[in-house]
Amino acid sequence: MSHPPLTERQLLDSIGDLLDYHGLLWDHFRPARTQHGWVTPLQGHKGAPDLRIVGTRLIHAELKSDKGKLGDEQSVWLNALRAAGAEVYVWRPSDWWDGTIDRVLETLT
Repeated sequence: MSHPPLTERQLLDSIGDLLDYHGLLWDHFRPARTQHGWVTPLQGHKGAPDLRIVGTRLIHAELKSDKGKLGDEQSVWLNALRAAGAEVYVWRPSDWWDGTIDRVLETLT
């Protein structure tokens, strides 16, 4: 069965609704347009994962389109988190449609 394509933003919105449904704590830092271009108001190293989700454990998730590639700074973050023992995911629309994301989130409640 073919599913409609999801943008990264649509994937984020869908996951956010599911996180709220499960009653999980989560955050996402959105970029904002300024007179100097798009910026995310954070201090520190660039490339942090899109989502931090807290339930019975803490997970980090980077969201990508089905064809999106991790940037070098994102890879540094994900590898460092994994090396520190963190639970880390890279989720794509295909993970939404096949139920992978829901199965992971159900284990956090």
